[in-house]
Amino acid sequence: MRDNAEGELSILKNEIYKTTTRLAEYNETLRREKVRLADAMSDISHQLKTPLTSMMVMADLLRDDSLPAGKREEFTARLLAQLERIQWLVSSLLKLSKLDVGTAGMKQETVRLKETVEKAAAPLRIPMELKEQRLVLEGPEEAVFQGDLSWTAEALLNVMKNCMEHTPPGGEVRVEWSDNPLYAQIRISDNGEGIDKADLPHIFTRFYRGKNASGDSVGIGLAMAKSILSQQHGEITVSSERGKGTAFRIRMYKTVI
Repeated sequence: MRDNAEGELSILKNEIYKTTTRLAEYNETLRREKVRLADAMSDISHQLKTPLTSMMVMADLLRDDSLPAGKREEFTARLLAQLERIQWLVSSLLKLSKLDVGTAGMKQETVRLKETVEKAAAPLRIPMELKEQRLVLEGPEEAVFQGDLSWTAEALLNVMKNCMEHTPPGGEVRVEWSDNPLYAQIRISDNGEGIDKADLPHIFTRFYRGKNASGDSVGIGLAMAKSILSQQHGEITVSSERGKGTAFRIRMYKTVI
């Protein structure tokens, strides 16, 4: 049939073409999702394999009745640490799955930036104090944004924790916030080791571990932060220089076009 022909056959041809195109796009989407799921399952199994193997070895050693009391306490402490790591990993993966399928149930409320930052910083105060690191929080009392306090605090916590882990003892992590008619902005910076230039484009990729990643890192925190912020019409960007530190800039837009 000629493409420029008129009549019912030409209309039928166009409808068949549209349906075929939609089906092809749908199949390609399913294929990509299957590949992504397979990669995710591979990454998850890899992250769980190491602590589980370690726990099995320590549990076997603890069965030895002749094991000295000091070693028994040491292995028990290590076993508990690995269990806590697995618990954190499973909890994070559940949160990510909720974000992926859109069932996180995020609220849209007027939230004070200061309250959100302080909620995010609370779990880090003692670890930073032990490392003799300084935490600086600065911003106007009246600054606000539209979003979910708890989920946003979770995102900020992950970014601040990343800064803390890559800042040496005696260093500083600074959190500054402000707002204007267009967006609320939070800047989280440190004076740590910085991020390698080759790693910068990938640090928000799930399960990605950069060259200077800490031993306990699994590459979930920053990916989760980006997902949380994106679902609230926000964005996060990063700039870094080796040896001078890293700065994350978060913007929560007040008007979406």
